[in-house]
Parts: sequence; C-alpha cells; structure tokens
Amino acid sequence: MKTVELFSGCGGMSLGFQNAGFAIQAGFDSWKIACDVYQANFDHPIYCLDLSHETVIELIAQFNPEMIIGGPPCQDFSSAGKRDESLGRADLTIRYAQIVSTLRPQWVVMENVDRVIKSKSLQIAKQLLSEAGYGLTEQVLVASLCGVPQNRKRYFLVGELNGEQNALKPYLQHNLAQKPMTIHDYLGDTLNTEFYYRHPRSYQRRAIFSIYEPSPTIRGVNRPIPQNYQPHPSDATHTKANFRPLTTLERSYLQTFPHTFKWHGTKTQMEQLIGNAVPVKLAEYVARAIKQYLEDAPHQMTRAHPESVQLSLW
Repeated sequence: MKTVELFSGCGGMSLGFQNAGFAIQAGFDSWKIACDVYQANFDHPIYCLDLSHETVIELIAQFNPEMIIGGPPCQDFSSAGKRDESLGRADLTIRYAQIVSTLRPQWVVMENVDRVIKSKSLQIAKQLLSEAGYGLTEQVLVASLCGVPQNRKRYFLVGELNGEQNALKPYLQHNLAQKPMTIHDYLGDTLNTEFYYRHPRSYQRRAIFSIYEPSPTIRGVNRPIPQNYQPHPSDATHTKANFRPLTTLERSYLQTFPHTFKWHGTKTQMEQLIGNAVPVKLAEYVARAIKQYLEDAPHQMTRAHPESVQLSLW
C-alpha cells in the first residue's frame, strides 16, 4: 500500500510500517536535522518544509497515497510540555486532518500522547475526518505490551474511508502481550548494568530503574546524575556505584531503533530526535493490526480505490 508520513521526525513510524510491509513513498517534516537523519536511513525522499503551507497538499498528492500516517507535534498536549493548546503546535493536529480530508486516502493513522484525548484540537480533527467519510478507531496503547521495553502510553487514531466505526479496535487489542516487556527481555545483558539513572521531572519521583522492568517513557532530554542526588525510597537501588545514565544510543535501542540506524547531529539534537520518535516496534504493531484487518476483509480495499485491487500489497 502506497504510504506517506507527515511530521515524520527521524522516521520511527515510517520504519515500523515499512517493516510490516507497507510501501513508504515519502516523508515530510520541517526540522532540518530530523530530515537529514531520515534521509540517511531510507531510500525514498524526505521533504523538509512547513506542512502548514497550502502548496504542500499538491506535493503530497503527487504520490497518490493510499495511506497517510504521522504524529503531529505533541508538546502542547504532553505532560513533559506546557499543556497549552494556545501555543500553536496543537493547530498542526487540525492541519493533519485537513490534509487527509482533502486528499482522502483510503487509510489514515495519527499518533500522539494519550493526553491529546482531552484536547479541543483532537475533537476538531476527528470531526473533519468523520465529515470526510472516515470510520474512526481510537486506541491508547501501552508500548510495553506491543514489543517495546518501555512504559510509554500513546494514542492512535486509525481511519478507513467509508469504513465502520471502531472496526480496528479488536485488531489493535488482539495481540497485546500478557505482561509488560522489560529491558532485559529485549536487550538481555548487553547494557552491562543492572540499574540506570533517568532524570526525574521532580525529585518527588524516583530516578533509578532496573533493567528487569520496562523503562519509563524515553524523553527528549538525558541529563547526568547530579552530584547532590538524594536517593528516593522507590529507587531500584541505593548504591550509587551501581548505576549510570543510559547513553544516547542505548536510549535509541529502548525506542526499538535497530543498531544499524544512522544518527548524527549534536548530542542534544539526537536526544530530542529519539525522545520525539514513535517507537519502531509500536508503529509496527499498529501496522500489522491494519494488515491483519485487510487480510481478513480484502474487499475493504475496493471501497475508495477500485484500482488498488491490481496492486500487490504485501
């Protein structure tokens, strides 16, 4: 299925859908360093431009996408951000829905933080998509139940043109793991440490974690251990010699990027790219749920794009 990603960042969502067999045609983002990293890791093009410009729609349309995927910026919704929709980035959620509603691909997938559920912007976006004829499925997924060693909760909105409401919900729920994936489950002993430091948002929270549990959400910052750090009662260990912060690359592994993924930029830029990314295996989980739905109901593909029957999808 011909797919483009909007607000692609460094490409976690593109890579996950590509791994599941979708044909990614292009990525679109406005941050130069994200575009550079994306280009270094994919054969298809990345367009570095402002997606709020009207001319973008004409460019995207040239790829004749059957699916549009993407994660509009989440800082205005995130618990790590300002939680203020008036700052402007929330408008990009609406812009995403406007682009999709104009081009009307057969499928749309949008990812965001789970707090987006409470936002006015999401309600407007859903209304736009519904009016354009999309049957919508909403699902909050915990990454540690989807093949990612991380307690990251993310909201997904999946839309099928002329589809039924909530049609994908059983597919998004069916293959959830019975227990959370730990870092050790995913990486074994390759980190050469049992405990690690993750800078807390406040010192009322723990900061020392074990590899025998899922990691907390990988954020866009990675600070060293303060010299005056006072142990928290819930820390996984209280012996300072036994823990260290994770490296930038180790954090990318917890986002399930492969070891072969090429990173560049400053350390601060790479940390932000990694923290902002959709975990590859989480995107792949969603992609495979859609793929299974299509395999169970192949007639769905004929509704808006009869010519797509001619394609070899997988």
